[in-house]
Amino acid sequence: MRILWITAAVLLVDQLTKITVLNTMYRGQSIPLIGDWLRLTFTENPGMAFGITFGPPGMVTIFSIAATLLIIYYLFRVRGVYLPYRASLALILGGALGNIIDRVFYGWMLGRAGLFQGHVVDFIHVNLWRGYIPESVPFLGGAYMALFPIWNVADMAIVAGVVGIIAFQRRFHDELAHPATFSAGTDEMPPAAPPAVDDRSAFGLNGEQEPERRGIGESENLRG
Repeated sequence: MRILWITAAVLLVDQLTKITVLNTMYRGQSIPLIGDWLRLTFTENPGMAFGITFGPPGMVTIFSIAATLLIIYYLFRVRGVYLPYRASLALILGGALGNIIDRVFYGWMLGRAGLFQGHVVDFIHVNLWRGYIPESVPFLGGAYMALFPIWNVADMAIVAGVVGIIAFQRRFHDELAHPATFSAGTDEMPPAAPPAVDDRSAFGLNGEQEPERRGIGESENLRG
């Protein structure tokens, strides 16, 4: 599927930027780009989004792989349907694969852990807000964190893909319901064609109604 070129582009950019960070920065280093609002800060995330972890080492990686396989299967099932929706799925797939490579191989490549036990490389630091999360918030409650957390190109692609799915899901479901309509490039059902009228059965050649013409012919026969 040509839509997978989007996945490949996300994966390539994500891995190139991470390799650059690994070769040019040390963990904890922060380089300001736009004051304190935007920085390059090299960190490693052992868990999922916002650092959430669960289970023994490697469990997050296995869960991520299973979720990614489901995305691949779903993308295959909806092939040929509404393009922006599938492009959003391709963005999510590229981001998921990018972070899976970190978790599966980076720990082993860097000599810090075994396979499936690596950490995700994060470096894009957008510092819009910092504060304490109330205890009532599930999973994140009781933590002091920044908004946004430090993330990477893969994370950005995943967020963009989720936003795209939310924005395009209505059109996507409409196209599934009326595939013939949207394949013609229209957003609405075509108007029904008016019933055909047989001019010969309703009118004579000179435009007079047939019953009247027949009546005239019968009167002439009576006269003869």
